[in-house]
Amino acid sequence: MPLHAITAAYGEAGLRERFAAEIATFPAADRARLAAALQLAATLHAADRRPHEPYLNHLLRVAIRILSHYGVRDAEVTVAALLHDAVEDHAAGLAPDGSREAALAALAGRFGSRVASLVGAVTNPDFEPGRDAHEQYREHVARSLDRSPWARVIKASDFADNGAGLIHTAGPRAERLAAKYAPLVPVLREVITRPDTPLPAPARQHIVDQLDRAAERFAALLAGGQF
Repeated sequence: MPLHAITAAYGEAGLRERFAAEIATFPAADRARLAAALQLAATLHAADRRPHEPYLNHLLRVAIRILSHYGVRDAEVTVAALLHDAVEDHAAGLAPDGSREAALAALAGRFGSRVASLVGAVTNPDFEPGRDAHEQYREHVARSLDRSPWARVIKASDFADNGAGLIHTAGPRAERLAAKYAPLVPVLREVITRPDTPLPAPARQHIVDQLDRAAERFAALLAGGQF
């Protein structure tokens, strides 16, 4: 069942059940780390919501997609997927001083330096005032993904979830998000198809197909049409 269909039918409980099924064959130590990461994500984002759902649903879908659709069986990448917005949105919940550097250090102490590095790679910086935020976002994504192949996998799943989510969004917000995400399609397409991206060919093609469909949705929104 598609992940957004699970969300619509069964909500957070259904996504949690699907996540548990996906990691059932992981070693016990990895399952414990993943459970701890999910609990931390749930605590940090407890008050966060998207328009029609708890924010945790998004984090679960990003992690599940990596496991199920991309065939990744790497616990550290999955932990980073669950926590990919933790530093950007809730640094103060991770470190007393609220700085992103300290928050990443806290993640490293709890889950290891690789997890912290992956989260750091997909964490947006503070953008410069006076410059177009969408342009700076695109530049940051291109730069960070260029040097972090595994971060590309997390970003692709995050992007797929956000792009699919636009189906359920209308009005000025949908157009604003389409303007933000549309320029990222060629950036993600290029890095996902690089030889050093650690995914098998079917998973890469799956992502490319999703990117192409997302581009069509974004174009329709920006042209004032429907999809």
